[in-house]
Amino acid sequence: MTVNELRSKYINFFKSKEHVEISGKSLLPNNDPTVLFTTAGMQPLVPYLLGEPHPAGKRLTDYQKCVRTGDIDSVGDASHLTFFEMLGNWSLGSYFKKESIAYSYEFLTSPDYLNIPKEKMNVTVFAGEEADGTVIPRDEEAAACWESMGIPRDHIFFLPRADNWWGPAGQTGPCGPDTEIFYDNGQPKCGPDCRPGCHCGKYLEIWNNVFMGYNKDAQGHYNEMERKCVDTGMGVERTVSVLNGQKSVYETDVFLPIIQCIEGLSGKNYGANASDDAAIRIIADHARTATFILGDPQAVTPARTGAGYILRRIIRRAVRYGRKLGIEGCFLSKPAEIIIAEYTEAYPELAEHAAFIKEQLALEEERFGKTLRAGEGEFQKLLPNLQKNPKKIIPGRVAFRLYDTFGFPIEITEEMAKENGMTVDVEGFKAEEKKHQEESRTLSAGTFKGGLGDHSEVTTKYHTATHLLQAALVQVLGDEVAQKGSNITPERMRFDFSFHRAMTKEEIQKVEDIVNEQIQKDLPVTMEVLPLEEAKKSGARALFGEKYDSQVKVYTIGATDSWFSKEVCGGPHVQHTAQIGHFHIAKEQSSSAGVRRIRATIEGGLPLDK
Repeated sequence: MTVNELRSKYINFFKSKEHVEISGKSLLPNNDPTVLFTTAGMQPLVPYLLGEPHPAGKRLTDYQKCVRTGDIDSVGDASHLTFFEMLGNWSLGSYFKKESIAYSYEFLTSPDYLNIPKEKMNVTVFAGEEADGTVIPRDEEAAACWESMGIPRDHIFFLPRADNWWGPAGQTGPCGPDTEIFYDNGQPKCGPDCRPGCHCGKYLEIWNNVFMGYNKDAQGHYNEMERKCVDTGMGVERTVSVLNGQKSVYETDVFLPIIQCIEGLSGKNYGANASDDAAIRIIADHARTATFILGDPQAVTPARTGAGYILRRIIRRAVRYGRKLGIEGCFLSKPAEIIIAEYTEAYPELAEHAAFIKEQLALEEERFGKTLRAGEGEFQKLLPNLQKNPKKIIPGRVAFRLYDTFGFPIEITEEMAKENGMTVDVEGFKAEEKKHQEESRTLSAGTFKGGLGDHSEVTTKYHTATHLLQAALVQVLGDEVAQKGSNITPERMRFDFSFHRAMTKEEIQKVEDIVNEQIQKDLPVTMEVLPLEEAKKSGARALFGEKYDSQVKVYTIGATDSWFSKEVCGGPHVQHTAQIGHFHIAKEQSSSAGVRRIRATIEGGLPLDK
């Protein structure tokens, strides 16, 4: 089975079960300060899982592009990826455990779909517990559903919260037990306690169904909800590799042409050498991830902070491994061309941004080349003193400084040390790196108080303020302005928009005045659900160039016949603009080439219920 076939089969199956296909969203989560990228298929659906009605109804299905970099050092093994696709189906109060499990079983075992023998399937369900004064029962209901489908009892495992519970996303909110579906690849058990969730490789997780039946309140109590939701996720690449009996996700059809391209560039044969194979897989994964990030409608570019920093790290890591394989010069645009061609049908934004993708890859590769040369120069300066060390060992702190300040990979430091009859304290380097990572986590841990899909009063006010700001910027700067992303915390808002130059002080002041004027007018904020084409004809802006769904929410600020702002948006919003408070632009600066960034704050305003 190919990736395209799985994606198509999944969507068509759930459409046959009265689910509406919705479009996946940007890799850059809008108004979620807790993550840099969309990390799961459910992330864009959080407002609707929290209770907001979705314009497409109560049964939804889609495929979503995701990026996770927490396990970046594991990329190159059989299963880890930084970019991956998630298939999902959702029930927003329409059905619950019985139907969800029946759908999963049918899709997995039916000859018309995946045709997996049921004896190959194992499932886990929640073992139950008493949590914060609430007794949450053992999920016998889910287990009974699986038994009724024909899964024998000895293939059903009751596991604790660490294995079979999801959420809440923040400190409070919807959460619940899940059931996870594993494929048994037939290898022997690693021991008497071997079961799904064991890391020996016998059991491979392919699907997860979350039953959001509880709401955790501010006191830590779990209250059963009247409106219960289902959130599911299936990893595309891993499932395809399992179905095909492949040992690695890198053997799937989407990776083979990328790997062949890298073989041609490096002169190395994939499968001939374990170390080279790992390097080829890392380049293939990172080239794909960088292509998708650069091809996103929100136009992230390599930078020193945030999502741009992750992109820079991924590109430079690919270049570093290319160097290990003997690839010289800029080369990433070659695999990028293959990736764009492979994925354009499912993700047309890649073809639309093809020139930009290749341009940015080449620019970053050139920058990294200069960085490496600077690091080599610094190494030569340090060398006379380093060689005075009788043990001829370069301290870990020195190696880390070369890495942290000059982006100098530890492998290259080791190579240059060897050329000069020295070694590197690699353990010392790792200790410095770990210390640096812990400091970074400590610094970032308190950065944002908002949670995933935070719908607190102040963030709701900020969200509506972004609509006023967008309209004011268009008034002052012209139609060139288009939103390129926003990030909201309870302390401030950040708004990125396309524009070719810095704003003048007068322009900044005029935009601020226009926004405050609309707040003082106390304009009504209304929402209606419209077909996409009708929304466009009405003058509504659709941000980011995403593939919006057939039915969309349109938020209007102002009177119906003389509105100030009209946008396609998922919310949340205030009811009238006086609730926002005083708006102040704190800073206007460059974000990346052709993109400006405004940081702003609000103070005061009426409570949302007044």
